[in-house]
Amino acid sequence: MAEENNKNLENPSKQDVEMQIIDVLKTVYDPEIPVDVYEMGLIYEINLDDDFNAEIVMTLTSPSCPVAESLPEEVRQKTEGLWSVKSATVQLAWEPPWTKDMMSEEAKFELGFM
Repeated sequence: MAEENNKNLENPSKQDVEMQIIDVLKTVYDPEIPVDVYEMGLIYEINLDDDFNAEIVMTLTSPSCPVAESLPEEVRQKTEGLWSVKSATVQLAWEPPWTKDMMSEEAKFELGFM
C-alpha cells in the first residue's frame, strides 16, 4: 500500500491533482465572507492539461467586488504553489452570474441561509 501511495506522489493522475487544487482553493477566502471560494461556488471550472498546467475559471459575487484583483491572484498563486502543478492561470467569468444557489449546503448553513 505504501508503495502505491508513493507512486501517486511521483506520478499523480489528473484527478489527484484536481483534488489537491480543490484542497488549496478551500484555503482562499474573500475577507468579507467567512466561507472559502470553493464552497461559495465561485469556482466554475478546473482544467488541467497533460503537463499539469491548470486553468481555473472563476467568478466573484459581483463585478464591483472589492477584491476583484487580489482574489483571483491569490487563487493563481496558491494553485501554482502546489508541487504537482506546473503553472496556473485564472480566468474571470461573469456568465452565468453568481447566485447564492451556487453555494454548497455547508456554505449556506455557515452564512445562515438555511
